[in-house]
Amino acid sequence: MADWHDAAAASDVADDTPLTVKVGERDVGIYSLNGSYYALEDVCPHAYALLSQGFVDGEEIECPLHGAKFHIPTGKCTKEPADRDLAKYEVKLEGGRLFVKVD
Repeated sequence: MADWHDAAAASDVADDTPLTVKVGERDVGIYSLNGSYYALEDVCPHAYALLSQGFVDGEEIECPLHGAKFHIPTGKCTKEPADRDLAKYEVKLEGGRLFVKVD
C-alpha cells in the first residue's frame, strides 16, 4: 500500500535546483517546473549518481556522471547510457509542504 510522506518545504525546491530527499529507504528527487512539482527515483539506473545533483535543461535532468537524460514530468529516459525509465511518484502540496506517495 502506498503512503504519503512529508518530504520537504515547497520553498526548498526551485526550477533550476532540484532537491534530494530520503523517503523511507528511497532516494527521491523533487523538481519544480513552471509551478508544478514532480518526484522521481533519484539514483541513475546506469551507474550510481544522484540525478537531482545533475543539470536541469528545460524539462530534462541530465545525470552528472555520464550524461544520461530523463524527462522530469514522466521519468522517461531520453538519452543513453541509461536503459530504462525512472520510477515516478505522486506529489501533492499542502500548507507549503510537499508530500510524496511511495510504496
